[in-house]
Amino acid sequence: MAMTSKQRMLIALNGGIPDRLPVTGHFVTPSYLNKYMEDISIEEFYDACGWDPITYPTYHKPDENKGEYYDPIQKEIGFLENRRICTDDWRIESETLPGRNYPAKTFKFVTPKGNLNMVLEFDEYSAWVTEYPVKKKDDIDLIGQFVTAPKCDVEAVNRVADSYGQRGLIRSYICCFDIFGQPGTWQDACCLYGVEKMIMATIDDPKWVHEFLSILFERKKIYTESLKGAKYDILELGGGSASSSVISPKIFDEFVAPYDSQLIEIAHKAGQKISYHTCGGMMAILENIAAMKPDAMETFTPPGMGGDVNLAEARRRIPQNICMIGGFDQFHYFKDCDPDETREEVRRCFEAAGKNGSYILCPSDQFFEGNPELLKVFGDEASKCTY
Repeated sequence: MAMTSKQRMLIALNGGIPDRLPVTGHFVTPSYLNKYMEDISIEEFYDACGWDPITYPTYHKPDENKGEYYDPIQKEIGFLENRRICTDDWRIESETLPGRNYPAKTFKFVTPKGNLNMVLEFDEYSAWVTEYPVKKKDDIDLIGQFVTAPKCDVEAVNRVADSYGQRGLIRSYICCFDIFGQPGTWQDACCLYGVEKMIMATIDDPKWVHEFLSILFERKKIYTESLKGAKYDILELGGGSASSSVISPKIFDEFVAPYDSQLIEIAHKAGQKISYHTCGGMMAILENIAAMKPDAMETFTPPGMGGDVNLAEARRRIPQNICMIGGFDQFHYFKDCDPDETREEVRRCFEAAGKNGSYILCPSDQFFEGNPELLKVFGDEASKCTY
């Protein structure tokens, strides 16, 4: 019997075998839709390509009893951002910077005891930090004393979930730092201080690193506890800065797992499932991630895209009750190839990781280029992968 997209993906997320291979994407970028698909909507994209849909309702709310309010200067919501929560002691000011190779903005976090400054540059595809807000070690004290901790607007999420029905998954992520951050605790710190400096600090001043991570963890803990009752199907935690392409298993065990494993436990107590996202190398830390007991792991980036994942070996090493998401090489099989090659890559992923269920076929993170016809082939071949 044919399942709905939601049923199909939920069974896979629960470690089971659905009616056929679930197939979806991590994020569908506006730049791709604009460039390749005549600026159709994301929902129209899913229907056109035959993928199982996902929607991302991410709503934060202020606590008026604590003097919190929505940021009055925020005109648009950036990637992995939400409506920012401010107080009179944690305000954000912004200014466009002229004369740059790329569009740039400076953001000032204003507190009663000093300010933190961040500069972002961006293009149509992404954004990146060119000036980190944490420049000296006692800057984290300003964050610890004044930063706001958002809470989930459960009613707003549930309205979307009820409206979306059986169409697909309701997905989101653990809150990131204001302006620019990542769901994972270590990853958020890397966005604020710089990944190279964070790695060096684990050697030179590990106590300070733990202080910094504890501050960011407390903020995420408050948000994660507030998720109780929200009708999410899966929430993302992690980020690429904790992949084995960037840090060692030792750093992962000492500075990543102690914090993110607690967030996973808290999410489970709130009735939520977690997918741990590690774009990049994973093979050296597969068991380390699995030991945190997430419900799913992603993105299983293949060597052809700069990762190191052998899907079949990963499936052997990861408990079957942890769903695997990803593994598809979109760089080589969404463009400049024959449709039969795309179909063969789909079959390779299915045979390696999906033949016993507990697997969702997905590109290894976002994609910005690709032949729409090959994306349709991707969805079509997945629909033919049955158990």
